[in-house]
Amino acid sequence: VKGSTRMNALNTLLLGARATLFWAGSIPSTLLAGLLAPLAWLLPPRYRYPATTLWNCFNRWWLEVTCGVKYQVLGRENIPTDVAFIIMANHQSTWETFAIPCIFPQQLSWVMKRELLKIPFFGWGLRLIRPIAIDRGAGRAAVKQISHQGKALLQEGVCIVIFPEGTRVAPDVKAEYKIGGAILASHSGFPVLPVAKNAGKSWQRHAWIKQPGTITVSIGPAFSTKGLKADAINQQAQDWIEAEKARLP
Repeated sequence: VKGSTRMNALNTLLLGARATLFWAGSIPSTLLAGLLAPLAWLLPPRYRYPATTLWNCFNRWWLEVTCGVKYQVLGRENIPTDVAFIIMANHQSTWETFAIPCIFPQQLSWVMKRELLKIPFFGWGLRLIRPIAIDRGAGRAAVKQISHQGKALLQEGVCIVIFPEGTRVAPDVKAEYKIGGAILASHSGFPVLPVAKNAGKSWQRHAWIKQPGTITVSIGPAFSTKGLKADAINQQAQDWIEAEKARLP
């Protein structure tokens, strides 16, 4: 028993050291990206987004190197290539904010809380991706903002990422899906691409230690939203995401 306790303590210490090493690389990369963000505005729009997301891909790679957090993607063939779309995904971890831009080749904009834009360095870079930054306490005004800005971006060919749960949710917890993304889909007529992930098993909310392993990202078939009401869209996305989430290892 003592030997097992000692091994567990050593393993925890090692995992903590690896997480510290990750942050020792991630924080300087964030500062550098923030300082360079003003220069990125000088680039043509088609180069601005790829330059900005280098930060995401570096941190996803650095997390794998330092903490052993790998990933696999199922259903890449389901990603539409001829039309913009709305990604509706469950939200368990900070990891997906690193990885999603590295998985999808399209330009992405995110629905996010506007407070993130006020974070020094990090927020400066966020502005480059033309986010839909909402006041989560604004109710109908926030939903209208998502619908108005999101439709305009989709018509430009920019895909929208939204976490309908609204916040990070533990892997074994179910949360109500908010209606904003579904209203955007209903009003715009653009397809929804459901995505399920189990990232919370490696990187839990507010957790310093990152558990090594392989995160699975499953991309479902895109479905048409033309002629569907928002409630039906929300339910269809939720049904697929929750069922797929339950099947992930």
